[in-house]
Amino acid sequence: MALLTPQGVKEVFQCQKPEGRECLRRLLSWEEFDELRDTRRSILLDTLYDSVIFAVGKGFPWVEVVQVVKFTEELLKETKGCSITEAVTILGNKLRDYQRQLNTTHLLALCDYFHNTFIRHYKLYQYVLSQDQDVTLTVTQLEVCTPPQPLPLAKGMDRDVWRHEQQVAELGMAEVQKHANMLLLKEALCLQQEHTLWKAFEDVPTQPRQLLKREQVEELVHEAVRSQVECLKELLQCEVRTAFEILDLKLQKKILNLNAPIPFPPPVTGQPGQDESPKSHKASKGKRAKAEKRKPW
Repeated sequence: MALLTPQGVKEVFQCQKPEGRECLRRLLSWEEFDELRDTRRSILLDTLYDSVIFAVGKGFPWVEVVQVVKFTEELLKETKGCSITEAVTILGNKLRDYQRQLNTTHLLALCDYFHNTFIRHYKLYQYVLSQDQDVTLTVTQLEVCTPPQPLPLAKGMDRDVWRHEQQVAELGMAEVQKHANMLLLKEALCLQQEHTLWKAFEDVPTQPRQLLKREQVEELVHEAVRSQVECLKELLQCEVRTAFEILDLKLQKKILNLNAPIPFPPPVTGQPGQDESPKSHKASKGKRAKAEKRKPW
């Protein structure tokens, strides 16, 4: 506590809390410690830091702020392991001992502060600061990915306009996918037809230099025609169905474009007659004057 000076507590108060706690630790000549593993010392440092904030907030002079930190540290040590009745007695005795260091108003404020914090939660303070705790700590290293650099504001657009463009793009992609599926189906049907014909020819029992009978030829032709008709039938059904689906997508796009949101801010359009240049205005005025001269009276 010898290194804790009015200038030191002033520096603690002027820093943000993490820097202020670290500054207070150095002024108290404490060794560096792990905040996560040594929770008792971390809570004790928080308590001393809070006493600085309280005293400054109540308008204590910097000299008295030093005394408040000293008072807090002594009270926590002297009440360690005591009952709450003993703690209240110790608090009263210490307030009398500090009558010369603090004026009456500040002494009463300090009394209220410890009654509302330390005494009210005395069992919690004793449990944390007096008893050894079994700490099971697991540390996991997590990689934090920063968000991507945002685009310039000039390239931004209204949310409704962006959603409209996304919907139109999705409908366009669906239309392209329909055409692609149709082409794939055509190729699949052609391969299936070829496979059926080859299978029909392979099933015909032939011998070298043996001519096919009329019935066999008719059966092969019938099978080829049947395969061709089935393939065309399935292809036409798919084309009709796909055409209706594509027309429905085009209709949805048309409706979306008709109900497209107006961008904000709306585009600036000139009023009728404002776009006329002075030269064109003079020319039209001259033409009107010549026309007036040519009129018969």
